[in-house]
Amino acid sequence: MLQNGKPELLIPASCLDVLKVAVNFGADAVFIGGDVYGLRAKAKNFSREDMAEGIRYAHDHGVKVHVTVNILAHNYDLEGVRKYLEELGELGPDALIIADPGIFQMAGEICPEIERHISTQANNTNWASAQFWYNLGAKRVVTARELSLKEIREMRAHLPEDMEIESFVHGAMCISYSGRCLLSNYFTGRDANKGACTHPCRWKYAVVEESRPGEYLPIEENERGTYIFNSKDLCMIEHIPDLMESGIDSFKIEGRMKTALYVATVARTYRKAIDDYCKDPALYEKNLPWYREQISDCTFRNFTTGFFYGKPSHEDQIYDSNTYITNYTYLGTVHGIDEKGFTVIEQKNKFLVGDRVEIMKPGGDNLEVEVKAIYDAEGNSMESAPHPQQEIHIDLGIQPSPYDILRMKKDN
Repeated sequence: MLQNGKPELLIPASCLDVLKVAVNFGADAVFIGGDVYGLRAKAKNFSREDMAEGIRYAHDHGVKVHVTVNILAHNYDLEGVRKYLEELGELGPDALIIADPGIFQMAGEICPEIERHISTQANNTNWASAQFWYNLGAKRVVTARELSLKEIREMRAHLPEDMEIESFVHGAMCISYSGRCLLSNYFTGRDANKGACTHPCRWKYAVVEESRPGEYLPIEENERGTYIFNSKDLCMIEHIPDLMESGIDSFKIEGRMKTALYVATVARTYRKAIDDYCKDPALYEKNLPWYREQISDCTFRNFTTGFFYGKPSHEDQIYDSNTYITNYTYLGTVHGIDEKGFTVIEQKNKFLVGDRVEIMKPGGDNLEVEVKAIYDAEGNSMESAPHPQQEIHIDLGIQPSPYDILRMKKDN
């Protein structure tokens, strides 16, 4: 365990605004990627300027920043990686998440003051490999998603106390072993191991018999359909006691391509669950219905406990669809209050004057209010907010705080 006997809550951030939301909604640390050399190339990611501001903002609020440099590098990547590591040395994040041994060695030479964490992409499935990385200077290992809690407890028992263990506890699951997938590169030329995965595991497949080209035969799995690679999402919110007793130092949330609403929802729910359990396990048990309700308010593909309690079965797959369940629409993050007392946001999805919306607050409250009026940045009245990324000013009757989230139930 880390500070105060609690595990670290490690939250993803796709961009600067989402980082600030993560910080305000309970993260102990955030993990982010730069424009290059991370495994989420389609995320917005951070420019050098945004990364510098994000690190300053997080540190001012007592939150750490981990930066992904976890591609599996080719020869032509190495010169650029070296320059990037030099830049990161100047920016001063708290840790680098690395999978490639060559990049790991370069980071130790170029910016030795920054902790090096071993990415799940390095296939960390046993304590001996974790010990190997520790002996080379690693501070933390991110376990493979294929490990059970029993295996993680065994790993903890064999490692030095100052070697930290980080594990994913929530988010999308990859059908391939520790995320090492060749399907995307094969079908589209976009390499999953260099951050450009097109998620072919979510596509619909059929079988073609060699002598009957063009005749597609559906793949059926117990009459559930044809999405044979489509995994449910990992969720361990109901199993915090088992996670706490496993020896995991950092509870990691997947989602560097997700919205601020997703980040706020998951961060707030796990923050409260961890704090409640550490205060009194009985309080955690009492609040389980609230955790279940809240965690289902963000986009998800039904839930599974993954490999934590043994090998997943057909019940952990979704065979009839590749769509998300979405109960709320994300309207925007509160940027501030204007001189008239109206709420300022960058609008993300359409809503109307008269709609009932919710103000989602970090402490756990969800305040339902009516949209009384909408104005554009020039003060012109609007009946609706139809244009994404438009700055709008909203009369909600009350004044929310910066980085509160505005959302609306789908049935509204």
